[in-house]
Amino acid sequence: MNIPAELKYTKDHEWVKLEGDVVTIGITDFAQSELGDIVYVEVETVDDTLDADEIFGSVEAVKTVSDLFLPVAGEIIAFNEALEDAPETVNSDPYGAGWMIKVKCSNVSDVDGLMSADEYKELIGA
Repeated sequence: MNIPAELKYTKDHEWVKLEGDVVTIGITDFAQSELGDIVYVEVETVDDTLDADEIFGSVEAVKTVSDLFLPVAGEIIAFNEALEDAPETVNSDPYGAGWMIKVKCSNVSDVDGLMSADEYKELIGA
């Protein structure tokens, strides 16, 4: 199970990478493996400002649909449009080309409250 140490994680299986006041968000390797083959990623909240824990989109796999929860409050400034044509990228490269959104954080210190890689490993029993 790939759980990069430099990222932060949520109980909802999203990963967060902070760069300045912008975070890149996707779902973890564990989440994509649990979902199975991803066939569609929907994000219709670009340019919206949302609170932490609000739903920013959904991911659809062959057998299920799962909501995506925003880990930190802020404005959604970008969606990875490559996922429209190749949603399976989330399965093959969840921490790289399979990223989902970029968010301009309302409060960068919110990222500090997320789980470390070790805490996330404990959550999933890895």
